[in-house]
Amino acid sequence: MEQPKLTRRGFLAGTAATGAVAALAMSGCSSNSSSSSSAASSGQAASTILAAPAYTSTNVNPIGNSSALMLAATWHVFEGLYDLDLHDYTTHAALADGDPVQVSETEYEVTLREGAKYSDGSDVTTADVVNAFEQNMANDTYGAFLTFIDTVSAKDDKTVTFTLKYPFATLLKGRLAVVKVFPAGLSEDELSTKPIGSGPWMYDSIDGNEGGHIIFKPNENYNGQYPATCDEMDWNVLVDNTSRVTAITDGSVQAIESVPAANADQVANAGATVEDVPGFALAFLMFNTKKAPFNDKRVRQAFYYAIDMDKLIANQLAGHAAAATSFLPESYANYHRASTVYTYDTAKAKSLLADAGAENLSINLLTNTNWVYDLAPQIKEDLEAAGVQVTIQDFTNDWASLAPSDAELPYDVMLTPGDPSCFGNDPDLLMTWWYGDNVWTQGRSCWKGTPEWTTLQEKLQSAREEADAAKQQEIWNECFDLIADEVPIYPLFHREVSTGYYEEKLEDFAPISTTGLVFLGTTPKE
Repeated sequence: MEQPKLTRRGFLAGTAATGAVAALAMSGCSSNSSSSSSAASSGQAASTILAAPAYTSTNVNPIGNSSALMLAATWHVFEGLYDLDLHDYTTHAALADGDPVQVSETEYEVTLREGAKYSDGSDVTTADVVNAFEQNMANDTYGAFLTFIDTVSAKDDKTVTFTLKYPFATLLKGRLAVVKVFPAGLSEDELSTKPIGSGPWMYDSIDGNEGGHIIFKPNENYNGQYPATCDEMDWNVLVDNTSRVTAITDGSVQAIESVPAANADQVANAGATVEDVPGFALAFLMFNTKKAPFNDKRVRQAFYYAIDMDKLIANQLAGHAAAATSFLPESYANYHRASTVYTYDTAKAKSLLADAGAENLSINLLTNTNWVYDLAPQIKEDLEAAGVQVTIQDFTNDWASLAPSDAELPYDVMLTPGDPSCFGNDPDLLMTWWYGDNVWTQGRSCWKGTPEWTTLQEKLQSAREEADAAKQQEIWNECFDLIADEVPIYPLFHREVSTGYYEEKLEDFAPISTTGLVFLGTTPKE
């Protein structure tokens, strides 16, 4: 796989073992910006950023937000102590005034940016920061990312103290960026309907349903480094591919998320740029490992040998993906080629099934009804060539049916997409998302409690506590090998993320390698 260029439009996946250590030494960006958050107040003509995201959601609560749509919105409305630049995964100070100050191996202090205010004009306080962290540490989604924190406390009205359970220097800043800060006094209803933050934009109106609009206005009180550049930002939520493609080809929007491969030429012929950025985005198979014969890794491995990944990528993704050779894509700095790499081998798939006593296997393939749905027919054909009879069953997004349960979950194998790199790209975070002690292993894959799961948790914890980056990488490599061998959940390929936009209409805009659109620092041009 060709390595990306190190440009604003390229994808540099510098992460924990290499990038995060360097990032800890970088100067934080404090609030020296004198730019107005409103284009009108700075004398610019009224203008609007117009975009069409590809996902729906009605969950605006910043606590534990994992919606592709609303997480992207939070990047514009809220700040963390530190924020990630989703173009290259470097970490910069946001609400923090500089880097964490190390008091001891397990204690750090962070000072707040002078003059930081919410969009209602109230000051950001250390009590707000403490509350935001405590709420997210207790959250089912974000809590797993923050287990290294013992306590968070306000030392004074400008300083927050983090006491850690163990040294975590190589990953600290990037992981603190997961939490977005909001006023501690916001009610549950306010958090769930129209929360306020300290970011450059504020919500004006929110309708995250198909065909709805999310309207943003500038936060006039923002004094950070990415002030709003115009009077309004309007996101037209268009999950339907045809609607989204039409919106950009007729000029209704300046940028769209997720250009369908079949429509790339159409979008380009309309004068827009179509850019494909390699990253972590993937389609994966997930097995009900509590149910025979999927509790036998040989059966799970057989599925990966049975599928012709190259054909799948060529026919369904127009070549814009790379077959998985590890849990991480090759473009990532922490990439390690796994000890088990799956290649198309029908005979080997049949042999593994025979060894496991599963020659006459019939399954229901639970398939998400988004872009991966088009992958299912070829996967069915390939599996049936290996002797597995497949019935494709639509998944109606009823994740509650796959929640932790004493009873056997009602599915065999699932085909679905995922991309937790929207939270960060360090290997620990990415592995914790699917293989940690959470809903993915307690329910869904049901892998928790196996000896291999326990071994993986021990290795991950060992890597977290390892201060030497090279040794940390060695442990992660062992984790990648274990996951590739066990495949309870595992990628088929890593997909490029395709974005369509008009370069002449958006100054300083660049696509990212994960779900979402980022307009921080972007100026619309007439």
